[in-house]
Amino acid sequence: MDLFADVRDKNIRRVAPLAVRMRPQNLDEFVGQQHFLGPGKLLRRMLQADRLTSVLFYGPPGTGKTTLALLIAQYSKAHFEQVNAAAVGVKEVRAILDAARERLATGGLRTVFFVDEIHRFNRAQQDILLGDVESGQVLLVGATTENPFFAVNSPLISRSQIFQFGPLSEEEIKGLLVRAIADPDRGYGKLSIRIDDAALDHWATTSDGDARRALGALEVAIRSQIAEQGEDHPIHITLPIAEESIQRKAIVYDATGDEHYDAASALIKSMRGSDPDAAVYWVARMLEAGEDPRFIARRIAILASEDIGNADPRAIQVAASAYAIVERIGMPEAQLTLGQAAIYMATAPKSNASAKAIWSAMEDVRNGRTIPVPRHLRDTHYSGATRLGHGNGYQYAHDHPGGYVQQDYLGVDKEYYVPTDRGYEAQIAARMAQLKQAQPDNSSNPGENSVSK
Repeated sequence: MDLFADVRDKNIRRVAPLAVRMRPQNLDEFVGQQHFLGPGKLLRRMLQADRLTSVLFYGPPGTGKTTLALLIAQYSKAHFEQVNAAAVGVKEVRAILDAARERLATGGLRTVFFVDEIHRFNRAQQDILLGDVESGQVLLVGATTENPFFAVNSPLISRSQIFQFGPLSEEEIKGLLVRAIADPDRGYGKLSIRIDDAALDHWATTSDGDARRALGALEVAIRSQIAEQGEDHPIHITLPIAEESIQRKAIVYDATGDEHYDAASALIKSMRGSDPDAAVYWVARMLEAGEDPRFIARRIAILASEDIGNADPRAIQVAASAYAIVERIGMPEAQLTLGQAAIYMATAPKSNASAKAIWSAMEDVRNGRTIPVPRHLRDTHYSGATRLGHGNGYQYAHDHPGGYVQQDYLGVDKEYYVPTDRGYEAQIAARMAQLKQAQPDNSSNPGENSVSK
């Protein structure tokens, strides 16, 4: 018996950060992630029935991944092993797996193996887990802030259930802060504390759904006030104190990973969906996170052709000008140009008719029979061309009323471009219909192998 164990535990708890002390003791205290942990939801049912399988927890920091893994240790009726992937190697992992197999064989006790930051395991380390996870001898609980479909190998993903954690809501953050202030054992319930609503609101917003950041800010605010005034003096947390107790939030953004692609997707879909407010927000979000402004300009340029096209031909001019300006002046001034361009794209009429036309034509070129150039359209600049019948029967459009003449320009009866009735494209559709009705079909051209439409 260790007579000093209680003393050691008490000393460790005394210096533990507030976020650690306030960790939930059971599922009912757990805040957030109700989409899979609420009453009757999948993970809660698995835990209550002690039928847990290997799982991967994926989401931003401070949303409860590690906390939930610790709660699993209480509900699973299994031995619990915890490591941080950045701190262990292949040898340590093998030792844990060997001990787990021995524990199961001799005592029938399964092992829950919690690997925090599992994305830091290299492929060899991940592969070591496969056999024991597949056989069920080890229940793997992996936590990661990275998209597991990018950071974890496919065989391990296929053997695990994935639960995606979301940021906590502002109300959930405020609830955690109020609980910490009132808790007499783990929090500050023994102190006389008054906190303004504006201070709570500021932390709830600035923490960005990260409970650890919010609780850390509360701890800094209270400890700084105690240092200035002493524990016996009532503590009043105002908005200025709250602002000085939390750092300016850092945007979670990996320029080569999940956040990069998600933000780019949101920007494109917002412009396509004609929402200028959302479009300019996603531009700001990406710029603030350090995204290359040229990448944003390229997305805008692609959208100008793909989703606006001839409904507003000026869109591609705006996009080209925006890219050129971004290239020449850079940040921070380029934010003005990118914001203006994104708003223009969002408010422009939309048509993907020209995009569908080139996609369809490209597919035919790749997969269909190659269409020869009709003889009357072939090059005639060399002396022997006329002897081959090249150019024979070609009708010069400017020699006809309105500068238009119906003739075959493709060689097959195929329609790629179908203009919509939106924006300038409506005028294009009307003009094309008018031209087709203006003259009788003169598409027949003399010469061998000439093709009529």
